[in-house]
Amino acid sequence: MSALVRVSRGAIEAVRRLDTKVSRYREPDTRDILLDARTSMEYAMMAPVHDALAADPRVRVWLTSSERPERAGAIFRQARGGAAVISPRRAMAMRFDACLAADFVWASLPRGTCRVQMFHGVAGKWAHIYDRPVVSMRGWNRLFFINERRLRNFIAAGALDPDSEAIRLVGMPKTDCLVDGSLQRDVVLAARGLDPGRPTVLYAPTWTPHSSLNTIGEAVIAGLIDAGYTVLVKPHENSFDASYENSGGVDWAARLGALLQDGKGMLVRDGNVSPWLVAADVLVSDHSSVGFEYLLLDRPLVRIEVPELIRRAGVPEEYVSLMAAASMTVHEAPEVLQSVARGLSHPGQQSDVRQQVAAELFYRPGGATGRAVRELYHLMELSEPAVDRSAVQSSGSEVALSSRGVA
Repeated sequence: MSALVRVSRGAIEAVRRLDTKVSRYREPDTRDILLDARTSMEYAMMAPVHDALAADPRVRVWLTSSERPERAGAIFRQARGGAAVISPRRAMAMRFDACLAADFVWASLPRGTCRVQMFHGVAGKWAHIYDRPVVSMRGWNRLFFINERRLRNFIAAGALDPDSEAIRLVGMPKTDCLVDGSLQRDVVLAARGLDPGRPTVLYAPTWTPHSSLNTIGEAVIAGLIDAGYTVLVKPHENSFDASYENSGGVDWAARLGALLQDGKGMLVRDGNVSPWLVAADVLVSDHSSVGFEYLLLDRPLVRIEVPELIRRAGVPEEYVSLMAAASMTVHEAPEVLQSVARGLSHPGQQSDVRQQVAAELFYRPGGATGRAVRELYHLMELSEPAVDRSAVQSSGSEVALSSRGVA
């Protein structure tokens, strides 16, 4: 690095420190945090943290989509707390104490900020980006790892140093509701006008032209409907994108809408799949983070094996083996129906393996939101609001500062 570059960077940092000092002088007890998302699914990863921060009047939460600003309204349609959705251009003019993302998006913020990465899945797809990065991740001030496996992989790949101050084991805040009792199967179904007395099957394939949706998806859905189940279909958000690399060029909204009309099933387009996971007695997927998240409920999982998907998505064998061990593997639509019936008849089969894999991939489920929020308060140099300890359950939902690195 040349001396001129070092001087320029030093000058920029000095100006940013002065900017922060002036801001803190003017509003000493106020902090601004920006949430940057490319999809509604990414926002769903951050939503529990947003909800917790929104309860504190000292914290102003702002929302933006630095890569897809034209879709911001849809991305944040389920956001609560009165947060303003702003354009990337407006965000560039503002100063934020932290910027939170659930993918490797990087909003241009000339006034500087503390950048926090939350991640958005555990399935290992596109490992060279998300699980064993071939580029450095040292630009992030904090990385909220969902599990130790990914943390070890980042270090082994050279993307992070073992003693990095950025490392935090947090878990996945989005999945806290799967284990903390805040969602109930029958309540979720009844609220959507669905009969809780009928067996409910959720089909949630991943995206790309090579997903099970593009190979046998329609036959799977039709078979489940004919079998008399309540059928929920939750494709990945990218499957509704018209581009070939995302959907295979298929208009899935129209195709699935026609297939599920007349009350034969329900097409789910929520960014947050968690309530629908709770509603389902069996999940059918291919290779997705949703499949692993479902293991936290310890219910039967049917895995459609699609070798081309695994190859194209660059999924390491270790993740394929984990999902295969915790599920019933099938290849064709008739096998899906047989496995769903078997899962409903014997829901306890594979329970030990499901619990083992879930424990491996989700760090201390139930308390991730609390750990993430506590870390953000420390990062923003703001005292935490008082916590009613009598309301804190011993299930792991305590707001405790996680240890840095691997425990």
